[in-house]
Amino acid sequence: MGSSNIKLVILDRDGVINYDSADFIKNPDEWQPLPGSMEAIANLNQAGFRVVVATNQSGIGRGLFDMSALNAMHEKMYKLLAQAGGRVDALFFCPHTADADCNCRKPKTGLFQEISQRFGVRLAGVPGIGDSLRDLQAIAQMGGRPILVLTGKGERTQEAGDLPPGTLVFNNLREAANFLINEQH
Repeated sequence: MGSSNIKLVILDRDGVINYDSADFIKNPDEWQPLPGSMEAIANLNQAGFRVVVATNQSGIGRGLFDMSALNAMHEKMYKLLAQAGGRVDALFFCPHTADADCNCRKPKTGLFQEISQRFGVRLAGVPGIGDSLRDLQAIAQMGGRPILVLTGKGERTQEAGDLPPGTLVFNNLREAANFLINEQH
């Protein structure tokens, strides 16, 4: 696990890439991208970042939707991304409910450990963008850079405070992406 030249950025899904819902996003019709999110991912790709999605999807464990519905949502995301000239290199999800006590449900780091293994890189310094505290906690535990966006649950997360030290805050994914892209120059 050397420090290779792969530039990763890890994104939460609901509330970061697409609109979130208190009733869960259960099918492709309910999966609607947030304004500018597809372009933000494409811009990251063009700047040399590999974009990875890490998402808790406990609706599966709760029986609210099944794997074919989740796959259909992601097909829609990939299609819209392709139209914008972007792509996601990998997608990792936790299907379990909170009481399953798995290691993959954020704020635990199982999904992030899988990402680290898949790409053969440490996540130290890797940006992790999310709208909830558990997204930020998970990336911070891996030594990455927590970035909060104020879409989805983001404003409530910011108001609740207790963010990991050094958390950066942006209005949305496009602003966060622009910051990361400009920072390299």
